[in-house]
Amino acid sequence: MSHVLAEAQKLSRTFGKKTVLHDVSLTLHGGTITGFVGANGAGKTTALRLMLGLLPGQGTTLFCGRPLSAWKAPAAIVGSVFGGVAGHPRHSVRAHLCMVAAGAGHTDRRADDLIDLIGMREAARTSLAKLSLGMAQRVGIAQAMIANPRILILDEPANGLDPHSIHWLRDFLRARADEGCAVLVSSHLLAEMEQFADRVAVLSKGRIVSEGPMRDLLSYADSRSAITVETPQMTELAAIVQAHGGRLQINPDHTGRITGIPRRKVGHLAADNSIVLYQLSENATTLEDFYLTIAEEEYRAR
Repeated sequence: MSHVLAEAQKLSRTFGKKTVLHDVSLTLHGGTITGFVGANGAGKTTALRLMLGLLPGQGTTLFCGRPLSAWKAPAAIVGSVFGGVAGHPRHSVRAHLCMVAAGAGHTDRRADDLIDLIGMREAARTSLAKLSLGMAQRVGIAQAMIANPRILILDEPANGLDPHSIHWLRDFLRARADEGCAVLVSSHLLAEMEQFADRVAVLSKGRIVSEGPMRDLLSYADSRSAITVETPQMTELAAIVQAHGGRLQINPDHTGRITGIPRRKVGHLAADNSIVLYQLSENATTLEDFYLTIAEEEYRAR
């Protein structure tokens, strides 16, 4: 059973007279990867910075029951990454991580172990200024992991990563969660989030419009999936579909769009009633579709 490691309550941020973040609340559980998703400009980075006390605003965040400032060794509680690595551009990867390790009370051995963990042993002497975006992302993650924190917060960590590195990132985050870490990952790459997040919070225009287990969200999205059908007996099929709790809407291209019942049931109903089908295909709703449609609908309904 996962346990709560961090709670953010009613975070709000105002620029001038405009409120850009509205009472955002999040709960992070140990052993769980939480995806924080939304379009660019939705307020994800602002919310994360408010959680960590990096921006002024309203609301409170507790990490393992206390404000982050109340911990004597905050690096052992929370590790965070915002867009790569911050350090002197002439420092090598190893020199930079050794310095960070020393600041957290660790030896150079910890830096070496993390260089191996992120797969950058051959680039250990490369200066920070010469790192690619993807390599800088990895070094930033190593920096966040210096004190083996109980909570890991990553802002758009997949930016600049090639497919091999993205696969590494998935495995890395899953391993951290399996060790009991609470992981929060923000991203606008919704399809990528489906691959590894256990829970998801959807942010739209500064508000949380949906939060819960990923499986529940995808199940809800599946219920919104549409079936495309083509038949010369559209009127008969429409009546049968309606009788079984579904709905058939005729498209301008004379195909039909069926919602409310699964594709296999449509096939069986057509066969049982001798209806000829030229096409029967399902357009499964993805997490991205959910965000672009349902999330916006819920926001407008507020």
